[in-house]
Amino acid sequence: MAIVVLCLYLLFYRFYAKNILARNIFELNDDAATPAHTLCDDIDYVPTNKYVLFGHHFASIAGLAPMLGPAIAVIWGWVPALCWVVFGTLLVGAVHDFSALVLSIRHKGQSIGTIARDVISPRTRLLFLLVIFFLVALAMGVFVLVISGLFAAPDAAKIPATAHPEAVFPTYSLMLIAMVIGFLVHKKNMPLWPMIGVGFVLMLITTSIGLGMPITGVTAREWTWSLLIYAFIASILPVWLLLQPRDFLNSLLLYLALFAMLAGFFLLSPDWAAPAVNLHPVGAPPMLPFLFIVIACGAVSGFHGLVASGTTSKQLNKESDAPFVGYIGMVGESLLALLAVLATTAGAFSSRADWESFYGSWDKAVGLHQKLGIFIQGNANFIHQLGVPLDYAAAFISVVVVGFAMTSVDTGARLLRFNLEEIGNTLGIKVLSNRYLATTLAVGAIGFFAFFEVNGKPAGLFLWTLFGTTNQVLAGLTLLTVTIYLYRKKKPVLYTLLPMLLVLGATISGMVMGVIKAVGKEQWAVASVGTTILLLALWVLIEALLVVRRVNTERRQPST
Repeated sequence: MAIVVLCLYLLFYRFYAKNILARNIFELNDDAATPAHTLCDDIDYVPTNKYVLFGHHFASIAGLAPMLGPAIAVIWGWVPALCWVVFGTLLVGAVHDFSALVLSIRHKGQSIGTIARDVISPRTRLLFLLVIFFLVALAMGVFVLVISGLFAAPDAAKIPATAHPEAVFPTYSLMLIAMVIGFLVHKKNMPLWPMIGVGFVLMLITTSIGLGMPITGVTAREWTWSLLIYAFIASILPVWLLLQPRDFLNSLLLYLALFAMLAGFFLLSPDWAAPAVNLHPVGAPPMLPFLFIVIACGAVSGFHGLVASGTTSKQLNKESDAPFVGYIGMVGESLLALLAVLATTAGAFSSRADWESFYGSWDKAVGLHQKLGIFIQGNANFIHQLGVPLDYAAAFISVVVVGFAMTSVDTGARLLRFNLEEIGNTLGIKVLSNRYLATTLAVGAIGFFAFFEVNGKPAGLFLWTLFGTTNQVLAGLTLLTVTIYLYRKKKPVLYTLLPMLLVLGATISGMVMGVIKAVGKEQWAVASVGTTILLLALWVLIEALLVVRRVNTERRQPST
């Protein structure tokens, strides 16, 4: 099964992405200058080697969600989760990421919200920007909470099972290593690949040191503050100084982890502990449409469109790099989600009884820290088959997990800064164009979801049920924008129209069900925010239908 999936990844990239999408539909042209060249400012707009850019893009999109979503969705069985992770990526998610990247480089590196203004109507820009702000701030707030929980071990003698304080030293060391490499390569013209090689070796050394030197005695709240300060600093620095080298080094670490996990998986050759299909788990919502919503970033994600049109498009050297960076970047995330499915259905459990003791009901399955722990435990068991000590394997996986979560946090803060600047331009609030003020407000929004409590829980965790639906709504609206763009250009639209209909249909129906459930439980905050997001999405749909009607009318009129 795993071999077939890997072959599908290669075949779809070679024939679907590079031929049908890149050559026939979008007609990529290397003679067209990208925004990285035309708007180069050495801060956000920087022409970048495609392998380095792939590392940044992959590290930015591969946060916690592709590990958490599939680890929850396997409660419906490994077959549904596996099918959506693979085919959802190849036909929907990777198409979404690639097309968002192409649209952005053809609109001066603008975000998908601003592009919607040009493609659909001016009103949709503000609607998009509001949805984007809520989604990114919520997701990053929860990521900060989860990372803090992984770091927090106040007592060295009693380290909780969900804590991995051994990941602290290598995670923060990576920041310093990346900044030194960025400075030497960009300012001193040192050769890239030797510097990356040295940095990679240093990363492995710091991981080993961290195993013997776990940082304890710091509370989760204190770690949260340190992460917010880091997000502020990282989001205002030039991309070449921290973002690019850190993300590229992180991606190399993940490549090694993916190879080791797959090799260990083949050596272990485990049996499925989970059922193939489990249609009615105790307390769970219906598999359809919630399978699509729960897996989220493991198959398709609106957040990826924000990264593609927010930071990646500003660094793309030439148009022909887009399939490799955009489409294969999502395939890499699918591979990570595939390993999450394998780890939580075959790697971490030795029998069906063990699996059911953990996935016996929906309430047991949705704990974020617990699912992350199972992901780490299952994949550490795979790597252990290569002769690596189990505790070192678990430390290595935890460093990978935390590294990618932190990459998403600093990229998310930068995206929120861009978002606030665009909101300021839309509403005529010029003060929001100040990079430092916009970053302060962005980090403040992330901190709100991390610290502010609703009914005794952090606002981020309380509203987390809305992440999947909001994320998929944004993905559907991005595909809608791409479809309208292609329709106006008289290009075939089925490749984006059908995925858009699937994503929006599943998500809107799931959101309606979620709002009704929230009202029944008197969770008025969840119901209010969910209803608002739903109305904004329907408004954008109506605007798009009006555009289609207007274009059809124009085409029927005789040319002058």
